[in-house]
Amino acid sequence: MQPLPMDFPVHIPFVEHLGFELLCFEGGEAQIALDLRAEQCNSFLVAHGGVTMTLLDVVMAHAARSVNRDVEGGGPGVVTIEMKTTFMRPGEGRLVGVGRLLHRTATMAFVEGSVYTGDAASEGEDRLLCAHATGTFKYVRKLPTQGRELKPLQRKLDGAGSD
Repeated sequence: MQPLPMDFPVHIPFVEHLGFELLCFEGGEAQIALDLRAEQCNSFLVAHGGVTMTLLDVVMAHAARSVNRDVEGGGPGVVTIEMKTTFMRPGEGRLVGVGRLLHRTATMAFVEGSVYTGDAASEGEDRLLCAHATGTFKYVRKLPTQGRELKPLQRKLDGAGSD
């Protein structure tokens, strides 16, 4: 039996666009499901690697954030510092990402994630490992956005070596 989807703790337009469903978000663990659509596949008609990596990134970030779930405002956000991914088999049909917080400090989270085909609650032949990743995330405090002007991340420099 599949768990019912929950509301994501923060609005992430790209996650909504992809159709991710949050299934579990507590105690250093997260589960997110995706029913693959044709536009999310590569030329072999299996999950595009970018979709699989995005699922891993988002489920690991949610595992890192889940320990602050009960803090007002959801606690600090997280940003990806690094991620290493290994692909084992093509992803097809329903994919379920499972993330687990391995260790945390005041500012960093060390997480692992796996993507499976089929129902994450099942074992054996119904649950095939497609990809695995480890990642490092930085906890960041929320910044006020009202009344602030967005600035570009990079600016052109005059002279040699500029863009």
